[in-house]
Amino acid sequence: MRSISDTIERLRKLRSAPGAAPVFDDRLTDLGPFGSNYGALEAKIHIPKGLMPRAPLVVVLHGCTQTASAYDHGSGWSRLADDYGFVVLFPQQTRSNNANTCFNWFVPGDIRRDQGEAFSIRQMIETVTSRYDIDRSRIFITGLSAGGAMANVMLATHPELFAGGAIIAGLPYATATTVPEAFDRMRGQGLPGTDGLQTLLRAASKHDGSWPTISVWQGTKDHTVVPATAFAVIEQWRDVHEVEYPPAIERIDRHQRFVWRGADGREALELYQLGGMGHGTPIDATSGYGSAGPYMLDVGISSTQHIARSWGLIASFEKRVNLDLPKSHEPPANTFQSPYSSEQGTGIQQTIEKALRAAGLMK
Repeated sequence: MRSISDTIERLRKLRSAPGAAPVFDDRLTDLGPFGSNYGALEAKIHIPKGLMPRAPLVVVLHGCTQTASAYDHGSGWSRLADDYGFVVLFPQQTRSNNANTCFNWFVPGDIRRDQGEAFSIRQMIETVTSRYDIDRSRIFITGLSAGGAMANVMLATHPELFAGGAIIAGLPYATATTVPEAFDRMRGQGLPGTDGLQTLLRAASKHDGSWPTISVWQGTKDHTVVPATAFAVIEQWRDVHEVEYPPAIERIDRHQRFVWRGADGREALELYQLGGMGHGTPIDATSGYGSAGPYMLDVGISSTQHIARSWGLIASFEKRVNLDLPKSHEPPANTFQSPYSSEQGTGIQQTIEKALRAAGLMK
């Protein structure tokens, strides 16, 4: 565990990070009252004109130092919703809850079912679902960093609510309970082994039905939330989906997508490894959805479009052009090697070190 002085220094750097967004048109409106709101969150929403009955709902969680509107501007979710006819709900953190406006993904009282911030987000979803006649079979959730970790909280504690989730530079559920532990997990330190991760997930609810599909997005050069965490998220969800192993591999421009199919043959888990990308949400500014800015990284692939397509919200499209790779990018490997090996005698520290070496973060 890191010292108090180290934790304070990390908090200082986080608070001074470039989170201020440029001036832009705010496309979101206040949701209004949504219940007791024990987690003391705010809620923003975007409703496309001419919304049809039984529309889908996408819940979007911003990262630290961001606001709902800034994240929407960067990611383009509301513009995509206008074009394809679904509702977008944006929970928003307050500084009274967290000085850096991070969702409290590591606070026990905020990540349990029917408690704290997790309960407030559920109340928002119930309010929107009833008010706008949402199709309950098509509710999805995504988020970046702390928002990605909180998206995983909601998927773990309320799996019956969601058809799918997308975790961008996030973390596995319930692996930290303090600020120092949170920073350690972000650096890949102290993560549980596969059995421990899966036990935490199964203990989060009494769910016995089908599980939401999981999409994980991670930059190979992310030094804030290291690539080992993405593998840990996959491991946490692998058992409940009973997926095949190893995964299928697909190249998308200079990036790679790994796909695990469930027992029914459908895609259950996917991992996007984004070559050379740091910490943030991947966008493609030429797509018309999103704009580059702090933690909104133009790397030539729109996570917003790809996630929405995987959820069946937009028409299928093909963009598989092999671009000339800048020198700062690593060419993708031809095979997948998870740091969570099934070999006997492989410990968690060794698996984390493998992930860090693969990402160039350890020699």
